[in-house]
Amino acid sequence: MNVQEILAKLASGASAGEIIFPTTAEMGLKVQRLLDDPDCSLDQLAGLVQADPLLAARVVAIANSVVYNRSGQAVTDIRRAVSRLGFKTLRVLAAAVVVRQMESMAKTPQHRQLAVQLWEHTAHVAALSNVIARRVTRQDPDTAFFAGIVHEVGSFYLIARAGDFPGLLEGADGSLSAWDEGGAAEVGRAVLKRLGVPAAVMEAVEGLWDGYLAIPPKSLSDTLLLAVQLTPVESPLARLIGNAREGTRVDIEVAFDQETLRGILQESEEEVGSLIGALRA
Repeated sequence: MNVQEILAKLASGASAGEIIFPTTAEMGLKVQRLLDDPDCSLDQLAGLVQADPLLAARVVAIANSVVYNRSGQAVTDIRRAVSRLGFKTLRVLAAAVVVRQMESMAKTPQHRQLAVQLWEHTAHVAALSNVIARRVTRQDPDTAFFAGIVHEVGSFYLIARAGDFPGLLEGADGSLSAWDEGGAAEVGRAVLKRLGVPAAVMEAVEGLWDGYLAIPPKSLSDTLLLAVQLTPVESPLARLIGNAREGTRVDIEVAFDQETLRGILQESEEEVGSLIGALRA
């Protein structure tokens, strides 16, 4: 099978619900389900988070990051960390755990390296999205953070399945046809649905795929496009999914002069670094 045929097969299976997450990601999915319960309490969430060392460490790290610890008072217990972050941010971190654990599904050293690079890209985009939402587009920062975390989840799944389909990640011509016509977009939509991603975030990711940046930028998809443009770490699968950075470069130069852009990046450098460091934990 060629790349398009493989993507079409994966898309068909994904649309039918044939998506398996690693067992280590199950706790993140449980947290997401609990957050969907209107009767969910702080104590219930803290207890569930405490049961997973990876999620617990990440929750405390984010709670003590520059963005969420304005007072400079560090927290060390899960309940206080969850209380400081709030339920919306906890949903972001639960999704981050699921996405990060998808690295473990890569079957070869080459594919694992792709997954590591993709996580680096994801962490940068998520952190930048948070800052851009507050400083530029005036979107909800937590929603933007979440959108940045999940915007490449379909690519993680493609890497995870590449070992079963030799040639999947090779030979793409770099055009949008491999993504749009071959079915990778359908794979991405199916995985996002499985994660329970809100409609507004789904719409923003679709906007990222379209690659259209409004002037002036103001939407959640504009936020993602700006973050992808500004991140120093490109997705290793850009050739498969289309390179939004090239498509938006001129528009960004029109939207912002270099001094303004430089100021935004300098002012947010500490915050971005703190968020990325916590997400890498």
